[in-house]
Amino acid sequence: MKYLLICLLTSTMIFSQEVNKIDAQGKKDGLWKGVYEESKRPRYEGTFDHGKEVGKFVFFDDTKAGTIIATREFNSKDDSCYTIFFNQKGNKVSEGKLVNKQFEGEWKYYHENATTIMTSELYVKGKLEGVRKVFYPNQKIAEETTYKNGIKNGPYKKYAENGIVFEESSYKDNEFDGPAIFRNDANVVVSKGLYKNGKKVGIWEITTKGKTEKVNMNFPKQVKIKKKPITKEPY
Repeated sequence: MKYLLICLLTSTMIFSQEVNKIDAQGKKDGLWKGVYEESKRPRYEGTFDHGKEVGKFVFFDDTKAGTIIATREFNSKDDSCYTIFFNQKGNKVSEGKLVNKQFEGEWKYYHENATTIMTSELYVKGKLEGVRKVFYPNQKIAEETTYKNGIKNGPYKKYAENGIVFEESSYKDNEFDGPAIFRNDANVVVSKGLYKNGKKVGIWEITTKGKTEKVNMNFPKQVKIKKKPITKEPY
């Protein structure tokens, strides 16, 4: 019995020495297990190679259940890590690659508690680039926005779930700029015209109850406010 106890204590000491080690340069090395400062519950677990993360890291939430809320797979070839975030039910929330702690390539975001993609984004050095797509739960396209260097620049489209294009317009430096067309759920054009620096300009055609009216947005109609006469003292 005494021998077994000594073996147990010895193995425990050896194990504890193999976790959370520091190398001669003071850098993390080998298996590390981090904890939350207040609760002391497990926070993360992963391996360092003289201060550099390698392989897979697992992150836990600060609860008794210790649910996995994120994983990161480090790749030494391009100094990237593929990251997946989870909710409390273990479903994916988002996933994508980080390079030098910046978003890179495609990032996917999921509908709540589902495996279907809600949003797809493309990044270059942490900035949105290309077409950002939003999807309905049935995976039909809902929205397409074009980005350049992190700023809305280019075509924009908004769709109904049945495929009707509600809106066709374009952006320049994060503001509406250029021709725009708006349709209703019957696929009827309800308005069309031109934007300039985020404002409607020129002649716009606006259709209401089958009647189309041309409105000059450079000189929009002013609504006259009728003032009611005071019939009694305000006190």
